Formats: sequence, structure tokens, C-alpha cells
Amino acid sequence: MSEHVYKKIELTGSSSAGIQQAIENAVEKAALTIKNMRWFEVVETRGHIEDGKVAHWQVTIKVGFTIE
Repeated sequence: MSEHVYKKIELTGSSSAGIQQAIENAVEKAALTIKNMRWFEVVETRGHIEDGKVAHWQVTIKVGFTIE
């Protein structure tokens, strides 16, 4: 097994569709400029309430990627 060095960044994704979509939005957007992403961990979940209903989700994640 080769040894790796990782860097972590923090991202916040948002979606009106739900938590999973907010995470996927953050990862997909980051993938446009960050190579070698390997894992994520959820740090915080919050939402916006409008007219007594959940209108929007925000999920903060830490993403780990290997550096070359």
C-alpha cells in the first residue's frame, strides 16, 4: 500500500431538494477544479424555513484529497 498525504478543505453546498443534493452539489462543483478527492465528512447541517416549511438546505462538509 502506498503512502498518501491529504489536504482537507471545507465547503458548503446548498439545495432546495435536500441534504444529499446539497452535498452532491458541493462535491460536483469542487471536482471542476480539485483533483484526487477521496472522501468527505459532514460538519454541519442547517436550513432555511419559509412559511413554516423547510425551503432550503445548507450542508458544510470537509473534503479530503491527495496532493501530488
